[in-house]
Amino acid sequence: MPAITFDLIKTCSVSSARLGSLTTPHGSFETPIFMPVGTQATVKAMTPEELVQAGSRIILANTYHLYMRPGHELVARLGGLHKFMHWDGPILTDSGGFQVFSLGELRKITEDGVKFQSHLDGSYHFISPETSIAIQEALGSDIMMCFDECPPYPADYAYVARSMEMTTRWALRCKNAKRRDDQALFGIVQGGMMPELRERSAAALQEIGFDGYALGGVSVGEEKALMHEVMQFSAPFFPADKPRYVMGIGAPEDLIEGINAGFDMFDCVMPTRNARNGMVFTSFGRLNIKGARYAEDTLPIDPECDCYVCRNYSRAYLRHLFRSGEILASRLNTWHNLHYYLSLMSAARKAIAEDRFPRFRQEFYKKRSTTDGCT
Repeated sequence: MPAITFDLIKTCSVSSARLGSLTTPHGSFETPIFMPVGTQATVKAMTPEELVQAGSRIILANTYHLYMRPGHELVARLGGLHKFMHWDGPILTDSGGFQVFSLGELRKITEDGVKFQSHLDGSYHFISPETSIAIQEALGSDIMMCFDECPPYPADYAYVARSMEMTTRWALRCKNAKRRDDQALFGIVQGGMMPELRERSAAALQEIGFDGYALGGVSVGEEKALMHEVMQFSAPFFPADKPRYVMGIGAPEDLIEGINAGFDMFDCVMPTRNARNGMVFTSFGRLNIKGARYAEDTLPIDPECDCYVCRNYSRAYLRHLFRSGEILASRLNTWHNLHYYLSLMSAARKAIAEDRFPRFRQEFYKKRSTTDGCT
């Protein structure tokens, strides 16, 4: 039996939006879905119980950071990531590739893998495709990601082509290194902003065969219009009967465009990171809770939101908490932002089920462009 099963329930008759159901050893969820990022075995400021209340069904944890601290062997000895962090739902772990490649001059890429210096203490380490799989198997996630190279933007065609080809070779090594049958493995389609390279990458990965496929190498500095274009032209290269994941995109409009293109899974630190910086998301756009205009504002963050925060706290109080440096500001802002993102996904799923996603998308943009008060 495969580690996961994916059922395509419905495809929009006008757009490429898809409604699906994905079952893992730790539970099932419907797609499209947003995965909150728990970089170091925690979604910052939230308990697992609060994540469930906010609507989370699957979370993402970071292979690189957990390898560096506390160490994957320790997590394995303590019963695996689910037990370690008290989360009994599905977990996806990234490969660590993006974090390693983000180290810049602190890393050296070869065919064998990547040698790098720790961002914590400067110590030297080496991660290969085989090492990445071994770390993820020790962590015990439900879905593992292949180790890949994420090329920068901009980059010339020759470099991106070489990078994509090495990513394909690494993907085969990842699959050959996989030992556990209770964990799924996704391949990552690379190829920069070039349609022909994306098509070649997707075809090569499908020949190897994976449980799902991800679009990597977006949101790496390119303008939004180009990001959306890459999602649009890449989705048809992905198999229809497998889950499709766009890695690391997170603005609400990016999620809507990803769904419209035909993708199923998304993750980003944006809702949690922005929350800690006083930026909250609403159905009308973004709201900077630090603003003086909210000092006596008795409205909730979003009058249309039914989350715990909006039911109980005013903009004035949340502004006071943030300006006072209170920890509760980060907690409440994060709770609201995650609820907003997860509710947006829920509304998108309902729209696809009722075959009205294009109208839902249109209304999403119209409300954000015509309503004042959230700057």
